[in-house]
Amino acid sequence: MSGSPASPVDRVAVRLTKDALRQVRGGHPWVFDASVASVKPEGQVGDLAVVFDDDRKFAAIGLWDPGSPIRVRVLHKGSPRTVDGTFWREQLAAVLERRRPLLAQGDTDAYRWVAGENDGLPGLVVDRYADVAVVKLYSAAWMPHLDDVVAAVVDVAAEHAEPVARVVLRMARTTATAPRRPGTEHLADGDALLGELPTVPVQFVENGLTFEADVVHGQKTGHFLDQRDNRRRVRDLAAGKRVLDVFCCTGGFSVNAAAGSAALVHSVDLSPQAVATARRNLAYNSALPEVAACTHQATVGDAYDVMERLAAKGETYDVVVVDPPSFASRKDQVAGAVRAYARLTELALELVEPGGTLVQASCSARVDAETFERVVTTTAADAGRPLRNVQVFGHALDHPVGFAQGEYLCAVFGTV
Repeated sequence: MSGSPASPVDRVAVRLTKDALRQVRGGHPWVFDASVASVKPEGQVGDLAVVFDDDRKFAAIGLWDPGSPIRVRVLHKGSPRTVDGTFWREQLAAVLERRRPLLAQGDTDAYRWVAGENDGLPGLVVDRYADVAVVKLYSAAWMPHLDDVVAAVVDVAAEHAEPVARVVLRMARTTATAPRRPGTEHLADGDALLGELPTVPVQFVENGLTFEADVVHGQKTGHFLDQRDNRRRVRDLAAGKRVLDVFCCTGGFSVNAAAGSAALVHSVDLSPQAVATARRNLAYNSALPEVAACTHQATVGDAYDVMERLAAKGETYDVVVVDPPSFASRKDQVAGAVRAYARLTELALELVEPGGTLVQASCSARVDAETFERVVTTTAADAGRPLRNVQVFGHALDHPVGFAQGEYLCAVFGTV
């Protein structure tokens, strides 16, 4: 499926420091370079790393990645297990079963099938958009296993009467440029691993609404699936309201607000392409009377500048949604992220009508939910516009939290 075959995968024997072994046995999915006491033989990226304890007893097995600070991405711990086609099918079937309540709703055919570390498959994400699966790699160690993974995706989907017609490969930037195993050099971001590569955005349904995802060139895998539940919450409170959607991206909150009978929706993003996509997504749903009756405004510009200009003009809204990209991927960025979140809260508060709703989100894993809520509520109180009825929401069903560092999404809803 992925072209010329990779060189055969070997096994390497790995021993860890005592603390790292304890963490692996406790379920942590990563082994860092400094935690590797020894490895024999040296191995190639994508080899299977078998972790032994000091008594030479099996502890875990994972993917070996000698070019990454994360040297082993743990796939299985406890008793010995063979990693083969059967293993991948069992893993994919198990995580799909956890999504059953979402799929049973019948109004959504786009979801995160595999959420990397949080589903026990570190470095691998699989998103589903209608009959298209997007496989995103965050480690080159997955490349020699791609054929088996894609075969498992196809088999498991067919077994559940939800066949996959096309599979697209996406890679994180660091993965695309990482050293490759022989036989995987041809793989590139945006390749078709199965079927024809989509030449136009893929249409899918979320919360009963139609959207498009550019699965080949779009951000991440083409759409941010993690805010699905929060978009529905905005839809539920939008009737008759004026709604401002800042960092609108492809218009997820905007479309849901319009479908919820909002009187006006104003979408703001720095990217002209994102704003154009938001317009198209609204148009896909124009047959709905609620969407047709909603006035849509769109502004291309820096969120901070646009919010300042709107406040200077005296514009206000009943609902203001602020959903920025991640501000802190490293520990040394946390302080700056906290300042940015506080500034966004200040700007948003100037635009919310008394009794209106502020919806502010963070997807920075380094800023925990407690800290983020405190920043938003404290800033509001200091500005003389305290929040009431505060509710904090985290991950959707298809974005589980499987380990401490896996929690990243936090959304604060509050009445101003």
